[in-house]
Amino acid sequence: MVVPYKETSDLNQLNDNELLDLMLLTRKCINALKKLMNPDGFNVGINLGKVAGAGIVNHLHIHVVPRWNGDTNFMPVIAQTSVLPQALSELANQLRTIIENDHAQY
Repeated sequence: MVVPYKETSDLNQLNDNELLDLMLLTRKCINALKKLMNPDGFNVGINLGKVAGAGIVNHLHIHVVPRWNGDTNFMPVIAQTSVLPQALSELANQLRTIIENDHAQY
């Protein structure tokens, strides 16, 4: 997930620079996942409002879900179904290392 520092439930509450930073960081995360996991594609999405599935209604965030040909559909992936043959904490540490060593501004 990519989360802005500003606590907001709506894209309209982010100024242009905050919105740009959010999208640049999303791109950086996608690139790190590509480098580490070599997926065939991604689901990238935002749930705005409780009815849309926002688990934390007052805090906007972007889901970045790597996908592979033949994997399970999107809902089981976000419904705490493990489809990766790796501990999430290990994966998170590897992604942090890639992102920290990427000296580009996103």
